[in-house]
Amino acid sequence: MTTIVDIHPHIISDDETRYPPAPLFGKRSEWSKERPTTVETLIAAMDNAGVDKAAVVHSSTTYGFDNSYVVESCAKYPGRLAAVCSVDVLQPDAPARIRELVEQGLSGLRLFTGGSTKEFDPSELEDPRSYPAWELCAELGLTMCIQTGPIGLPQVTALAKSFPKVKIILDHLGRPIVADGVPYAKAQSLLDLAPLENIYLKLTPRIFDDVQKEKASAATFFPRVAEAFGAQRMAWGSNFPTSPGTLPEIVAAAQAGLACLSDEDREWIFGKTAKQLYPVLL
Repeated sequence: MTTIVDIHPHIISDDETRYPPAPLFGKRSEWSKERPTTVETLIAAMDNAGVDKAAVVHSSTTYGFDNSYVVESCAKYPGRLAAVCSVDVLQPDAPARIRELVEQGLSGLRLFTGGSTKEFDPSELEDPRSYPAWELCAELGLTMCIQTGPIGLPQVTALAKSFPKVKIILDHLGRPIVADGVPYAKAQSLLDLAPLENIYLKLTPRIFDDVQKEKASAATFFPRVAEAFGAQRMAWGSNFPTSPGTLPEIVAAAQAGLACLSDEDREWIFGKTAKQLYPVLL
């Protein structure tokens, strides 16, 4: 198998004096308190799990828009770790802030519209104040992760059409509802995004758990998604340590879930797509 690249681990410092928590929306996530993982712990877990490289996603529910820990940590492991940061794209200084972070090693951006500590609010995705940041991403070739649920997919569609040069990664596949099983009618809003070639899908433990429930199955869902989007637009992310379990366990679950796909498709999902999204990891 190709090099395994993880595009969705998180890290939390054990030094709260140097890196004080200041969570977005004012509420810190429970996982970041219960299962904090430093960059050194992440590297050890990657070594144990056979994960070669990672694009580390800033924890908005711990640090808000302070990207210091993820940037400084990834800089310690050049070529192995890439920093994915969060910026308040609604602020006038967002482009300047993005440029500053690029100089510090930023490899991609993430918009957190909701999740474990807040209901999804897609209004940020359609706010024209964010457009200068999107235009800069197009100019600099930066990917943009979006954390949203199905409620935000119309806004994601509009952004993909307005900024076709920006690669957009849907965290957790946009959290589709799959329990109804074939033909996955409740996930149609996700499948409808397939013609937009700049939209990519991030496969995390959430979807590997969901396809084991009720009428869903990995053997029917993942081939359907791969047929629609192509494995070249699908990439694996561990969501470690947000998702429970050790990194080897999370890797094993993903490999089992995707056993229904071809060797070539799995090579793209477990590594080759990630390197297209984050070339610094080539």
